[in-house]
Amino acid sequence: MELRIFQIDAFAERRFAGNPAAVVPLERWLPDATLQAIAAENNLAETAFFLREKGADGSDFHLRWFTPTVEVNLCGHATLASGHVISAHLEPGRTQMKFRSRGGLLGVERRGDLLALDFPIYRTEKTAMPAGIEKALGRKPAEMRAVHQWLAVYESEEEVANLEPDMAAIVALGKDGIIATAPGDRSDYVCRYFAPHAGIPEDPATGSAQCVTVPYWAERLGKTKLTGRQISARVGTFQCELKGERVDIAGRCVAYLEGRIHVD
Repeated sequence: MELRIFQIDAFAERRFAGNPAAVVPLERWLPDATLQAIAAENNLAETAFFLREKGADGSDFHLRWFTPTVEVNLCGHATLASGHVISAHLEPGRTQMKFRSRGGLLGVERRGDLLALDFPIYRTEKTAMPAGIEKALGRKPAEMRAVHQWLAVYESEEEVANLEPDMAAIVALGKDGIIATAPGDRSDYVCRYFAPHAGIPEDPATGSAQCVTVPYWAERLGKTKLTGRQISARVGTFQCELKGERVDIAGRCVAYLEGRIHVD
């Protein structure tokens, strides 16, 4: 069997920036073991698989995401990349896409050279410092918050940039990884995201992490429109707007690779 594959740099201002995602359009679902094997072979943070399938929720596509080791419940950059593949390669000119997923009904809208996600938000609650947090990140945060992920809040961009995480210690803390965040020098906020439990030591540009950071910073800064930067080595850029219990997360995509893969 031969399948098309695309590799897209998402939330990227240029090629080789942002977060690379593989996107594989399907005509029918393959066995989960095959999907996981493809994702492991790609060895990217996420590989997205989708097929055209009308849903009762108004969706046009069914979308799933796999890291090299597990299937995940929500992924922003690979959803953005899937929207790019559809609107730029499969159905040029299409501007609206709705995906059924484990994370619910998700939208992607093309706005010129930007693509915007319509995602849920996750509001964190302040919590006590978990034992081991200083070992996990290499520096004690000013504040800890939690939802299904940890949110470690620091006082400066420099502190977040200089973190030296201990991946085993992060896994020991449980939850779906740690987002470290602080006020930005050239943006409203900055962040980094560590998810070693899912086979991703540090994710370069995480759309789903903005579902956590945006409601926190919107409340703290008293504004609903925010610019975020994920200060990994590749750097990701997000134009965000809080809209009630949803968040609009916009960024650019740059195509890197288009080809075919062979599956038995």
